[in-house]
Amino acid sequence: MGENLRDCQLHVSPNSDEAKSEDTIRMSSQTGNGKWGSPSGRGVNPGSELEQLIEQGQERLKQVMPDGSSSKVIVIVVVALLIGAWTAYYTVPSDSVAVVQRFGKYVKEVQPGLHFKLPLGIDTATIVPVKRQLKQEFGFTTPGASDPYQSPVAGKRETEMVTGDLNAALVEWVVQYRISDPVKFLFEVREPGATLRYVSESVMREVVGDRTVDEVITIGRQEIESEALTKMQALSTKYAMGISIDQVQLKNINPPEPVQESFNEVNQAQQEKEKLINEARRDYNKVIPLAEGEKDQRIREADGYRLKRINEAEGDVARFSALLVEYTKAPEVTRRRIYVETLQAVLPGIRSKIIVDDQTNNILPLMNLNAANGEQP
Repeated sequence: MGENLRDCQLHVSPNSDEAKSEDTIRMSSQTGNGKWGSPSGRGVNPGSELEQLIEQGQERLKQVMPDGSSSKVIVIVVVALLIGAWTAYYTVPSDSVAVVQRFGKYVKEVQPGLHFKLPLGIDTATIVPVKRQLKQEFGFTTPGASDPYQSPVAGKRETEMVTGDLNAALVEWVVQYRISDPVKFLFEVREPGATLRYVSESVMREVVGDRTVDEVITIGRQEIESEALTKMQALSTKYAMGISIDQVQLKNINPPEPVQESFNEVNQAQQEKEKLINEARRDYNKVIPLAEGEKDQRIREADGYRLKRINEAEGDVARFSALLVEYTKAPEVTRRRIYVETLQAVLPGIRSKIIVDDQTNNILPLMNLNAANGEQP
């Protein structure tokens, strides 16, 4: 024990608080044989040693920071570690990809799933929904729309358009699109959602301006949608926007309020016209097939009758030819045979028959007693 005290005295300096605290810990943690713990249990257990080391570190921090802010530093370090761990991973949904940037520079494109990146803002991952159908609405907004790039709606202003005949129309429409190239979508165009909105509005005003107000409101909707889609696709490709426009769909198209009633009447007349046309087509489709079937039946019947008459005529020709051969051989016999066969065919249809003997000279007159009943002799 005396040797240990001498060792402690050699390390003690009257001007060093750090040395005093160190010697105090060393003296309290050693036994008489100079080793940690003792078989008899008089030494200090390892848990107490760890607590003493922590206290020693805190004492040193207090010496460096006399105001007692060491706990704040520990809290800051722990919070920084938690933030780093929290920002080191991210999840990409199944309908999206992530574009990773390092200090603002493009690094790579990441597929759906769980991924890791450098924390604390060194790497940033931007989620882009490449497999989702997105849409921009013009002149109206649908509650709960899922397009994250939907720009603020300008309301009535963007629906006011001038037609080719210098009339006004209020046009509402929807542009459905997909993000085909996320890198171009994020970096080639500033504010791609707003840019798409400007392009769509410009094209729609151009297309509407090439048509009369009647075409815009009544009969030209499909042509307007088709032409606007083609021009929007061309401009999106030209500007390298990284999007693919799938459909342009017109919604409500109305005239200004002062003339809206008149246009409604025109629209009703157009609908009535379409209704009558559809009914006529229905009747046409119902009657024409029946007429076609009857025509084919009549043609088949005529063909059958023609073949029948031809066969009968050919049979008569063959029969007369055979009779001619027999008549040439025996004219008298043939004539008598023809006469008998004719009588056999005719007599069964006669109700009353009179047989006259050509050898009898006195023939009594026959009184037709059944003539009053309308019977023929």
